[in-house]
Amino acid sequence: MRIHNLKATVTDTLLTVFGILFAGFALRGFLLPNKFFDGGISGISLLIHEFYNINLAFIIIVANIPFMVMGAYHVNRAFALKTFSAILGLSLCVQFFPYPQITDDKLLVSIFGGVFMGIGVGLAMRGGCALDGIEVLALFTGKRVSFTVSEIILAINIVIFLVSALKLGLPTALYSILTYYTASKTIDFVVEGLEEYTGVTIISGHSEQIKSELVMGLGRGITVYKGERGFLKESFDISQPCDIIFTVVTRLELRRLRNMVQGIDPKAFVFTSIIKEAAGGVLKRRNRH
Repeated sequence: MRIHNLKATVTDTLLTVFGILFAGFALRGFLLPNKFFDGGISGISLLIHEFYNINLAFIIIVANIPFMVMGAYHVNRAFALKTFSAILGLSLCVQFFPYPQITDDKLLVSIFGGVFMGIGVGLAMRGGCALDGIEVLALFTGKRVSFTVSEIILAINIVIFLVSALKLGLPTALYSILTYYTASKTIDFVVEGLEEYTGVTIISGHSEQIKSELVMGLGRGITVYKGERGFLKESFDISQPCDIIFTVVTRLELRRLRNMVQGIDPKAFVFTSIIKEAAGGVLKRRNRH
């Protein structure tokens, strides 16, 4: 047990350190020299630095302190401590690490600055902490208003990009929005990985064969709902019982599943839905981070 805990701690620490290095590279190598912005507290810190010429490393720490306090109360103290350590590490990295400016091409800055920032934030999240306090703020606010976390984060970022558009011009704001979009998609990929789960529902007259192939061929667990199919416009009164099959597959398995279903029943009705988290059943246990 101690060996397992030690291994987990070392893994989390390495992920966080690499996350800090990537995020610092995005800030110093791409965004900061070209006056570009990201969303969240990082974006606010960059705006303050640009408007008032205050040291960016200092702003990053001060701007995140209230949210680390919120994290201690609304998540746990261990998370707040790890987050504080990560943000302090990012500030020191931005201040002292000799990153070179990579390019001044605006399109390259907006895309690759977002990619490296997304990699950094995503690795830190997998390490069990955060490099930006905006999600803690959204969780805190979401308990008091009838908006989702995503909607609150979106609203905050809209304000950031509006301010940057008014003060620094619309082109800079638009490129910064592209940076934020690229970063958010990269974060999703880093956190979820290739094993992002997808829920698949299948309605077919050949359900028995499909169930057999799903379990015996693909090795997936299934859940079967009892339903009825038919109810067409020209024959509304005609229907027959059917099995509605639900299963969960990874992103890499989805194409294979679709091909299998189409090979058995080209008229099968198949629809998918994104699943953010899945555990238990016959799914592989995902990493603790």
